[in-house]
Amino acid sequence: MGRMESSYFLVLLLAIFYMNGLCFPNPEEVQTGNQNQEEQPISSKISTSNADFAFHLYKKLASDNSSKNVLFSPMSISTAFALLSLGARGTTLTQLLEGLKFNLTEISEAEIHRGFQQLIHSFNLPNDMFQLSTGNALFISKYMEFLEKFQEDSKSLYSTEVFPTNFQNTDLATQQVNDYVKKQTQGKIENLFDRLNENTVIVLVNYIFYKAKWETPFDSDDTYNQNFFVSEEKVVEVPMMHQDEFYTRVFQDKELFCTVVELKYKGNATALFILPDQKKMSHVENALNSEVLEKWLNSLQTRKIDLFLPKFSISSNYELEKVLPLMGIEELFTTKANLSGITGQENIQVSKVVHKAVLDVDEAGTEAAAATGIKITNYMMRLNSLPVIKFNRPFLVILYIERNILFIAKVYKPKKA
Repeated sequence: MGRMESSYFLVLLLAIFYMNGLCFPNPEEVQTGNQNQEEQPISSKISTSNADFAFHLYKKLASDNSSKNVLFSPMSISTAFALLSLGARGTTLTQLLEGLKFNLTEISEAEIHRGFQQLIHSFNLPNDMFQLSTGNALFISKYMEFLEKFQEDSKSLYSTEVFPTNFQNTDLATQQVNDYVKKQTQGKIENLFDRLNENTVIVLVNYIFYKAKWETPFDSDDTYNQNFFVSEEKVVEVPMMHQDEFYTRVFQDKELFCTVVELKYKGNATALFILPDQKKMSHVENALNSEVLEKWLNSLQTRKIDLFLPKFSISSNYELEKVLPLMGIEELFTTKANLSGITGQENIQVSKVVHKAVLDVDEAGTEAAAATGIKITNYMMRLNSLPVIKFNRPFLVILYIERNILFIAKVYKPKKA
């Protein structure tokens, strides 16, 4: 094929997350073990910005789905677009980074990439308590020339693997990408792409794999069906798990009318379950931000409680190109998009961003999977006195590792796991 056709696609698969049991710096510059004093502020800025982005996106998605479950992985989306920003220039770059909630007067572009580099490195450190790995892959068409710097920075900063791909053979290319995704998620996500277009020039894959179990698992013998009050008019029956005389950290936020319960996984991952008072879900949702999260984390205190939590499964599917422009990332989806740092050409733009996620919670722990795809085209009551906390109405879930939010969800109507 002598020349590329006038219409071509850049397709990026940007996030796979699975939970069971639930000039730039070189990689050598990333510290192993504890971070030094110079690096810590960058890590803090990254986690704060990611939290702000997570809650901003949550509010947009929840506003369109007030009576539906909400589920997505903000970490994977943030990482994906940060990687994409390596090829963005001008106002496209500024909008993209500011849309991810980075204050460019307080943190530089190089610091942002270094921060994600540190996150990727820390997530991949060996741990005997759980499995956690993350990485990126570029499937590149042999008919398109890509700037060497974009490929080098992708490798050094985001640990990106590069695979030559013949997108003219659409069946083979689709299988190549899908097989990679299936392998990295240990078979949890199969056939992510039905069929790649022959004019595809790149598929970018970002995956996060996490496998862990509750620090204190629920006893399946204590799980039995109970009512879950979706609304005043609708009640569904769910298998309700139970922890009797359970010590965990709890905070009752009287200002926001909700109760926050911390459940730890083996290792350093944690889930916050937020139970709004009756008719206070929207009140809690509107208040969500990084400061509120920090307040909750700093206010948690160990208590002995009687805990009831549904065993459930929820899923989601979003087209984020309809939402992200409302968050300031506009130019990327128009003919004004400047992604010349990828190919040297300026006539490509993002046309599609799809995010899918699944979350299962049971007695052993949690299973979760998420995938994001971006397409870029050219212009063309009990007897004891223990407090009872029963999640028998819509609630929120925030799953995080060391202040970095991996998943956020609203369980409006749980389905049986």
